[in-house]
Amino acid sequence: MNKRLSFSSIAIIVFVFFAWNCSYGQRYIGKPFKDSLRSGIQTIPGRLQCALYDLGGEGIAYHDSDSINQGSGKLNPADGTYLNEFRMKEGVDISYTKFKESPIDNNAYNLVMPPKDQLYIGWTSPGEWVKYTVSVKETGTYTVGILYTASQGGKISLSVNDIDKTGLVEMPSTYVKDEPIHWRQWHHWNYLKDFARMKLDKGIQIITLYTRETGQMNYAYIDFTLVK
Repeated sequence: MNKRLSFSSIAIIVFVFFAWNCSYGQRYIGKPFKDSLRSGIQTIPGRLQCALYDLGGEGIAYHDSDSINQGSGKLNPADGTYLNEFRMKEGVDISYTKFKESPIDNNAYNLVMPPKDQLYIGWTSPGEWVKYTVSVKETGTYTVGILYTASQGGKISLSVNDIDKTGLVEMPSTYVKDEPIHWRQWHHWNYLKDFARMKLDKGIQIITLYTRETGQMNYAYIDFTLVK
């Protein structure tokens, strides 16, 4: 009898311990981005810089379809400069807007002119996502806008603490048929204003940006404006 009770007790303890650890393992362990030039949690109301997704790595702070950064250190050569090597060892693909005499991101086919040297996430594919730990300063409803390119259109969504807040958002195509340089279709910037309204509670929140359909979009920043 004592042996049976002992065995049952051990089984219960093992089960509870296993279940507790599984639950604990689901807790988010990513942390706000910081480096030698940038530190401090991003705040809302305000502008969320897309390239400043959380630290934590693949499967925690982001999911990317491959482990190579197609921008930093590859398209943009590893030459010791901050912008060219920004997060170059991580899987999320990052570049920045380049203003040249032979126009790239300062081209005449932009719908909106982006800031120079603006970091952005690019080479996106459906199923990829990035997470941001943010500090919401005031509970309320926020309108959301994004600076982006989408040569083939596409769809995104945003969640807060893993709860979908926007549903599928259609990204209007930035393709321009009169563009004489094919690769520059990926550099026609637009701003999608007030594409969603989201209720956010004051405090620390985790926002996730998902690429849902089509991909091949670039994301520069997302604005959160409190509705008064």
